[in-house]
Amino acid sequence: MAESSHDQVVTDVLQGVRALSDAMDRMHSGMKGDMEMNSTDLAALRMLIVREGRGEAVSPHEVASHLRISTASTTKLLDRLTRSGHIERRPHPSDGRARIVVLTDESRSTFFRHFGERLRVMRGVAARYDEEELAVIARFLAELSDALDPR
Repeated sequence: MAESSHDQVVTDVLQGVRALSDAMDRMHSGMKGDMEMNSTDLAALRMLIVREGRGEAVSPHEVASHLRISTASTTKLLDRLTRSGHIERRPHPSDGRARIVVLTDESRSTFFRHFGERLRVMRGVAARYDEEELAVIARFLAELSDALDPR
């Protein structure tokens, strides 16, 4: 049976998603090698960069939850990132009993040195679309992400 035009466009979109996923994998692989860290370490740094950009403090528990790893694994991860100079653990600004995880200036600089140009290119692509198109794209990506990785 012949594929409808809608079915063909759906197939084209899913092939585009696969190509984007492959490109992101290659980009992250290159960054892991350049920064001499594993994928979990890089995922933690990406999370910290995003949350820092929003002005949000990050607790060790939030790192564990985001990465879906145990408390013990999170402690090892944070110890490793502290030893390598990527993060610091500091007292929480409003809860003296709690700790937060923050990027070091060197880590932030290194991350943006490796990712900054790619981010500029991605922003340039997104800037070609109007607000309505971007809203549809954002909704599609959020729904696809939720479908693939329900919480």
